[in-house]
Amino acid sequence: MKKIVIIGAGVSGLVAALHLESNGYSPVIFEADTKVGGRVQSNLLDGYILDSGFQVLLSAYPMAKKYLDYDALNLKNFASGSYIFDNDTTHIIGDPLRDSSILFPTIFSGVGSFSDKWKVFKLSKALKKKSIATIFNEEETTTLQYLEDYGFSEKIINSFFKPFYTGIFLETNLETSSRMFEFIFKMFSGGQAAIPAKGIQEIPNQLASKLKKTTIEFEKSVQSVTGNKIVFNDESQQQFDYCIIATEASNLIPNLKNTEVVWKSTQTLYFEVSTEAVFNKKMIGLLANESKALINSICFPYTENSTNALLSVTIVKAHDFSEFELVKEVKKELNKYFKIDPSKYLKTIDITKALPNLLDVRYSVNPSETQLTESIFLAGDTMLNGSLNGAMHAGELAAQAVNEKVTGNILS
Repeated sequence: MKKIVIIGAGVSGLVAALHLESNGYSPVIFEADTKVGGRVQSNLLDGYILDSGFQVLLSAYPMAKKYLDYDALNLKNFASGSYIFDNDTTHIIGDPLRDSSILFPTIFSGVGSFSDKWKVFKLSKALKKKSIATIFNEEETTTLQYLEDYGFSEKIINSFFKPFYTGIFLETNLETSSRMFEFIFKMFSGGQAAIPAKGIQEIPNQLASKLKKTTIEFEKSVQSVTGNKIVFNDESQQQFDYCIIATEASNLIPNLKNTEVVWKSTQTLYFEVSTEAVFNKKMIGLLANESKALINSICFPYTENSTNALLSVTIVKAHDFSEFELVKEVKKELNKYFKIDPSKYLKTIDITKALPNLLDVRYSVNPSETQLTESIFLAGDTMLNGSLNGAMHAGELAAQAVNEKVTGNILS
């Protein structure tokens, strides 16, 4: 009957609670927000579901398959390809093995040479055979160096890989670890990229709905964690036997003040557009070879509003525009590069802490490595890698470590 508490009701904290429940515990989660999800949230505006940034679920994620019910999420899959907008020309590049209709558009697109496209197929086939453990144990370099070493041409790197993975890694120079590139490429090749019909918020909502013995206390902002005591911002306190911190811990624990995580940021702008502007295929639109443009990518997320269409625009580059100036500039670029004239501006969502900028990405660790003190354990994607899978896995590992601490039974 140990008092186990979890700080943070994001996907990592929720998975930690699920794992603890499966071992007979009844944890308490303290969440500063008014709802679950952390960085995985959605909000309703003018009948549209707006996700906090353009986020997708990669159905091949091992942890997602373990903890989520895909059918209940009513996933809306993206087609396995991208529209490439380049100098008034639109190309399509994708995986013809999964969608035969894009075979010839991919082969005859001007996005790289035939050799480049053969290398994409070859890389996909090779990574399907490579285990995740092998990927994360290999020597790492930057993603850009990896692509160049693999023999991809400068054209396909600039036209496809840079804009596509800029939107995933949230940095424009492809400096992210090659391990992360291989992992994400493997996940795209092995499954679907999808969004729940009612928004990305449905993922943490579903996790929370599975909790039967866990108490979630909302609007409980934590000031500090020391020893076996939590101090909240309202100066109230809570004692515990074991605590899992499933959010950034550096601002909660005094001796971690100098280990603050560096975060990558992004912005998502939402517009309402005419249905005539919607892509024929449910794919992301990438802007290639435009170093001066602000827009990285656009897409049309699924919406139940059949009269008009929801347009999502992703911005990764840093800038000094005010919201008014930013909307004006984005509208101009939408018209110039994509021939889209939005009918209504909806909202700009700033995500200052979108992804942790990790120098050492790992797929997993020994559960004991999540232990910070005798009673405090760490979770969250900052422990492993910046992904939904990483967040879930870290939550599970921290919960496993707590159970091993209590029972003395260390799982192999």
